[in-house]
Amino acid sequence: MMKPCMFTRRAVRAVLYALFCGLALAGFSSDVIRLSPADENRDTLRFRGFETTFQPRLDPAKGEMVFISLQLFDGLVRLDADLNVVPDLAEYWDISEGGRCYTFYLRKGVRFHDGRELSADDVMYSFTRLLRLESESPFGRYLLDKVEGAEEFVQGRTIGVGGFRVLDPYIFEIRWKDPYVSAPTLLSMSFCRILPKKAMDEQGRNFFFRPIGTGPFKFDSWMRSPQLDIVGIRLVRNLSHHGRIPKISALEYSPYFTQDHFAARDSDVMPYSSDLARLGCQVVEGGGLDLIYLMMSCANPPFNRPWVRRAMAMIIDKEKLAQAAASDSIRARPTDVFIPGQLPGFFPDIAPQGAQVKEAVRLLTEEEDYFRARAFPRIILYLPQSAREALAPVAREMITQFEAAGLSLSMKTFRRPEDLREVRGPFFVLGEWRMDYPDAENVIQPLFGKSSDLRWLMGEFPGSDFERLLQASGLESGRARRIRLFREMEQVIRRDVPGVPLITIERRLAVQSHIKGLRIPVLGVSYIDLREASFAR
Repeated sequence: MMKPCMFTRRAVRAVLYALFCGLALAGFSSDVIRLSPADENRDTLRFRGFETTFQPRLDPAKGEMVFISLQLFDGLVRLDADLNVVPDLAEYWDISEGGRCYTFYLRKGVRFHDGRELSADDVMYSFTRLLRLESESPFGRYLLDKVEGAEEFVQGRTIGVGGFRVLDPYIFEIRWKDPYVSAPTLLSMSFCRILPKKAMDEQGRNFFFRPIGTGPFKFDSWMRSPQLDIVGIRLVRNLSHHGRIPKISALEYSPYFTQDHFAARDSDVMPYSSDLARLGCQVVEGGGLDLIYLMMSCANPPFNRPWVRRAMAMIIDKEKLAQAAASDSIRARPTDVFIPGQLPGFFPDIAPQGAQVKEAVRLLTEEEDYFRARAFPRIILYLPQSAREALAPVAREMITQFEAAGLSLSMKTFRRPEDLREVRGPFFVLGEWRMDYPDAENVIQPLFGKSSDLRWLMGEFPGSDFERLLQASGLESGRARRIRLFREMEQVIRRDVPGVPLITIERRLAVQSHIKGLRIPVLGVSYIDLREASFAR
């Protein structure tokens, strides 16, 4: 199974939604959605996220419309507000064989929205489906090299995945090749939600036109424009849910709710805009796991010298980059670490440093003598083509900062990372990473591990000691020791400087004053728990 390019799937979607939501606020006519006049007794939450269009794609395996799929489907486990793993469809689980075997005991009596009872066969089906090539899931790779028999299944050598076992109608077992301490966190994510095997077999692709899950909300209808185009979705409360029952009776979700709707109190939640401040709305913000970063062509002179890369990093004023990336609905913060401080145990342990331009120039002059002997070569700043407009404000600010230090940058775009293999001069790659699951390995491995899309770009950096630490972290079951290993990896990255963390992104929502209990968790807007939201009369 091929790993999708980080710039053409996850990163592009995340950056576009984040950095352009301000433009989206005023981009639609209120005529696209026609609603009845405001009703003081309305108990339907009308929500607009950061998408600018609506696509009726609700397959959790593909990571589409995550906010909606999390309302419809449950997983074996889930994360609470503090990123602790707690039971969901699995009432409890056992870990044996030194962390290689996880046995999940399902709640009895849990029913899908069509009345059928959940069983371990549904769990087996859902996880196996993540690995099927025809599912086109970008997340199957997280199981491919970890679960026993997954590679053999994908290669067509077996008819099932050896590491997935149904031991009983209510008992499901996963066997990992090596001890895997992050397994529960991975299994809590949206792409690991459980689908009904029988309904999927009967309906095939048509299943997602009227999806059925076990979640706190169930599908009611598609919202349509006067021209009958699908512009949103309506879900209703699942009164038979095994967990907390939502306090609101229904959810209507669409990117076409406008400021006019919000001003008339016909909609309740939307990306924050300063124009909404006069309405006396609440401002709710959160998230912070999305990272904008810079990579350097470590194999190309003069970036093949660590002190030159260090000088490049010292020129960057991250505070100004954060200002360039920010908008009404986006809060950008400078960061000096790749691993987000919101992850348990990873509160940053280094003092942030600002730009040190004079010291950078001294390094380049005394160590390399570029300024006296010859001109420093022009540096190309590459942006993924599909995210050019979104990242351009940050790129332009970087160009200004380097010009002030006497260095010349030019901005170009690329379609795929491999397109840059033939570039021989020094260059930067500006990108954004959105974590697929909240664990340090999901930052370090995809950006700096051997399987990274840009690993070739870094040449021999970070060195063999980094790979040793990364391999050890995958086998380490002790939480404190594992955290220390990742901190050591951060130190290696700071020493070798193959890349530079720049800024993290948080989202801001405008919420009507009569809505209570709505919070944005660390995982972001998509993971808002609507079971706590309510109307205050």
